[in-house]
Amino acid sequence: MRLGVAPHRLWPAHEDELDGVLETARTAEELGFDHLIASSHLLAGAVGVTPDPLVLLSAVAGATTRIRLVTSVLILPLYQPVVVAHQTATLDRLSGGRFTLGVGTGWDTAEFAAAGVPFSGRGRRADEQLDTVRKLWRDEAEVRLGVRPRTPGGPPVWVGGHSDAALRRALRYGDAWHGSGLDAAGVLEVRGRLAELGEKTGRDPANALELTEGLMVVPPGFEAAVQPPGRRPLGGAHPTAERVREELGQLAEAGLTACSLWLPVATEALPDALGWVAEEILPAFSQE
Repeated sequence: MRLGVAPHRLWPAHEDELDGVLETARTAEELGFDHLIASSHLLAGAVGVTPDPLVLLSAVAGATTRIRLVTSVLILPLYQPVVVAHQTATLDRLSGGRFTLGVGTGWDTAEFAAAGVPFSGRGRRADEQLDTVRKLWRDEAEVRLGVRPRTPGGPPVWVGGHSDAALRRALRYGDAWHGSGLDAAGVLEVRGRLAELGEKTGRDPANALELTEGLMVVPPGFEAAVQPPGRRPLGGAHPTAERVREELGQLAEAGLTACSLWLPVATEALPDALGWVAEEILPAFSQE
């Protein structure tokens, strides 16, 4: 199972907490993590401040050489699909084919109102947008993008969401399903639902669809700077390295192929927290 991390702590409260993201990204690459993730919120609010994910990952691409770059997730209905296709093709090309487009439909009505985008119907629009983006990447549209992606056929697509509509979207347009906060039993349940829905769409998820998700980890001895409601970190309230490894191992056995870690520790503690994960957790999991 491949392990990735975010280049800043979960839900930073102020912009100055983002000033070290490039140094953190280089550290994560040196430590051997597989990928870096960037989330997507237009407005400051309950989830703190959030940089634009494509701009952030473009900067990270220039500061690194190996580590993969993943939007987790881009709120696709807020964006014009031709623009997204062009931006992501450019990032894929300039990063040497290291980019993965993770997408979701969003939940914050305030963001949609601020962007002048209807909140209702966002799932249907996301389907249409993914179809357009895929065709543009593959030169199957009536127009040609200004830049073609380096990855043949376009970057991998991770489709987020736990609803049946999201799972159908992953089966139709994704290379992976991207969940959040599930334990091994939850991943197995999603696998079963994907299998059932796959029979109706004609796609076998066992052969064509990876399972990925984002999880939190607070290393032992570190204090959590934020406590997301309803989100249990790996290892529970009193984690140990053994317990975290055990839970990740159970997720791998359930079929998870990539796990993206958010560390909700204080910004100044993030380098040491990354070092703990790299020393205690990474060696137990393949990064291939």
